[in-house]
Amino acid sequence: MPRLSVFVIALNQEANIADCLDSVRFADEIVVVDTGSTDRTAELARARTDRVLTAPWQGFGRTKNFALDQTRGDWVFSLDTDERVPAALKDEILAVVAGDGRLNGYRVPRKNYFCGRWIRHLGWYPDYTLRLFRRGQGRFGDREVHEEVQVAGPVGTLKTPLEHYSYRSVGEYVSRMDRYARLAALELAKAGRRPFPGELFYRPLFAFLHLYFLRRGFLEG
Repeated sequence: MPRLSVFVIALNQEANIADCLDSVRFADEIVVVDTGSTDRTAELARARTDRVLTAPWQGFGRTKNFALDQTRGDWVFSLDTDERVPAALKDEILAVVAGDGRLNGYRVPRKNYFCGRWIRHLGWYPDYTLRLFRRGQGRFGDREVHEEVQVAGPVGTLKTPLEHYSYRSVGEYVSRMDRYARLAALELAKAGRRPFPGELFYRPLFAFLHLYFLRRGFLEG
């Protein structure tokens, strides 16, 4: 039985999938779930692992849970196609697995690369996210976007940041934010949430003031 499984969901990610999977070659098992790519994503993935599966898109949370269910390791690590595991983080992950960690899950800090530079403010760093957990002790929430792992029991924190090569251009950022905003609106609508009077005016304003001043976004130029 593999001790560490890494799982990835992918759609038309031929520009990212090779570097992503190469960064986790140390894992005992790599599971890739392709949700209908029309480019070379699946081909490049199969050159790096024999666990490449296809499945329909069901939303972020449900699709990641499907991928999680295909893993066989004692410990699992969730990775996105635009992320990379550096050598120091690899060592931390392997130490947890080898020692059969005293906790059920571990958050990792994440640093985000945007348009040629690492972003240090705006709440983009250290951007903690729970990625490593004991199999059978964690599931993703059933959300359309911004899905998170819910772990039963105590969690800890690793030190080395996961590298996130998030957006290659402002245009890509705007396009993805539009998609995420629509998915978030769908989540709110499903929950019966409707905007308050004037919210479409004051919420963007407050968000700007919060990010630019309190989160020191002005330091990013």
